[in-house]
Amino acid sequence: MNRTSQAFRAGKAFIPFIMGGDPDLGTTEKLLYTLCEAGADAIEIGIPFSDPVAEGPVIEAAAARALGAGCTVVKLFELVSRVRAKIKVPLLFMTYYNPVFAYGVAKFAEHCADCGLDGLIVPDLPFEERDELLGPCKSHGIELISLIAPTSHTRAEKIASGSSGFIYCVSSLGVTGERREFDDNARCMAENIKRVSDTPCAVGFGISTPEQARSMAQFSDGVIIGSAIVRLVAEYGCDCEGPVLQFAQSVKQAILDL
Repeated sequence: MNRTSQAFRAGKAFIPFIMGGDPDLGTTEKLLYTLCEAGADAIEIGIPFSDPVAEGPVIEAAAARALGAGCTVVKLFELVSRVRAKIKVPLLFMTYYNPVFAYGVAKFAEHCADCGLDGLIVPDLPFEERDELLGPCKSHGIELISLIAPTSHTRAEKIASGSSGFIYCVSSLGVTGERREFDDNARCMAENIKRVSDTPCAVGFGISTPEQARSMAQFSDGVIIGSAIVRLVAEYGCDCEGPVLQFAQSVKQAILDL
């Protein structure tokens, strides 16, 4: 049974993102355990890619560091396989379609299942063109997570009604990165999604403080935080576990009583 939906059973979900292989694979493995200790309900692992069009400078730089350190898709499969027995929360890959296509779509989905991965998020794969990947994912019990953005407009209901696992609600226009303020786009999207789908909705892109996480969790089923964590990894390098633990615990605490 796929674990992805379990992330939302205990209340508002905290879903952190880290870039696989940044600054090295050993640190990534330690961070996975650290985030579980902090109360993460699911964890996204980025597959580094040389042209991450949806990413801001923080995550783009992390991908470059990981590639420079020799991180590959194969090594990330091996990492997930190694940690799976110790980590019970859902693990998801965040990847662009190019690495999946280059690896081989069917083989990629098969190896995701073999290593114990639960889901995939592919931000540059349009909903209408996802069937080539959706079929193999379904065959191997992997959730292909749908994204809904402020630009989805009339497509949002179709995407929401055809979703599973959870829906990634993109909070604002532009690339990933920390933001000081948010408009009402995310709230409106979450409310519209809930009218047509029972699939949990998690808000991501730009959330960088416990206060922002709490605000977004008021109207959604969970929050996704990436750049704020990746920035700590960039700042502290191989010594980032402590700062990441402290930050992640503060986010989890902020949404616990909602």
